[in-house]
Amino acid sequence: MPNFRLPPLNALRAFDAAARLGSYVEASKALHVTQPAVGRHVKLLEDWLGVQLFERTSRGVLLTPAGRSYHLKISRALQQIIDAGEALQPHATERWLRIMVVPGLAKRWLTPQIETLRKLRPGLKVAIEPNSTFTEVDGRTADLGIAYGMPGQYANSRATLICPRVFPVCTPKYLASIKPIRRAQDLMKLDLIHFDDGEWWNMWFRALGIDAQLSSDVLYVSNDHALSVAEAGQGIALANEVLVRDELRAGTLVRAIDVEVALESYQLLTPTGQLSADVQWFEQWLAEALRADFAEAFGA
Repeated sequence: MPNFRLPPLNALRAFDAAARLGSYVEASKALHVTQPAVGRHVKLLEDWLGVQLFERTSRGVLLTPAGRSYHLKISRALQQIIDAGEALQPHATERWLRIMVVPGLAKRWLTPQIETLRKLRPGLKVAIEPNSTFTEVDGRTADLGIAYGMPGQYANSRATLICPRVFPVCTPKYLASIKPIRRAQDLMKLDLIHFDDGEWWNMWFRALGIDAQLSSDVLYVSNDHALSVAEAGQGIALANEVLVRDELRAGTLVRAIDVEVALESYQLLTPTGQLSADVQWFEQWLAEALRADFAEAFGA
């Protein structure tokens, strides 16, 4: 066996965090150390290995080809160390599946499926973390994630799950209180509910060939929150079939106008490296369950 000394563990942890997050600043926050400390640890590791691991840019750090190859291997090794430690704990027989999910899907579709999941996979414990801003999962805070965005937006997207069409919704009472909506342009004069600075509505209008430059004075933390405001009768929000199927069936929400467009998709994010049997099982179950519930949108 070659006489190769192991590099310092703290240097590996700093490199791993910077590689995952693409920034010394974010790595320092994750590790609860200073930014210069992260830089020193990475420099130590580069000197130890005799190769450059990062390209420094004004926006953060990018892995060099050598750094990318090295990170792929050490991230697996670090996860194995974590797994080995967990296996020795008293709760080692417990199997947890930690899922990070955009809030609307978490509350309105995935959470009601928990009991089904547990029956289908005996012994599996499921933790759902609603999160509207995550862009990746690292295997430490979550085992996998379901994000919503444009194709190519997420570096570690394993699969595009479903691309449901987007349409405006409101309560029947609100719809009855306004003048008839004959064209999509008429919506711009009404109470539009935003969960961002107006960009999602602008995207929706642009997909219809309508130039829109909307902004908002009130922002909500997630699309689920925006839909709750619409359910309270305060205006019109954008939704898709996955989020409001039950409300449309119950009649608590209605389409403000029968116009819909495909915008973004739900995407499955996974960590790099080998996936556990539970993660692989959940991936298969998720695709099948979405296809069964939303066959038309799944095909789109």
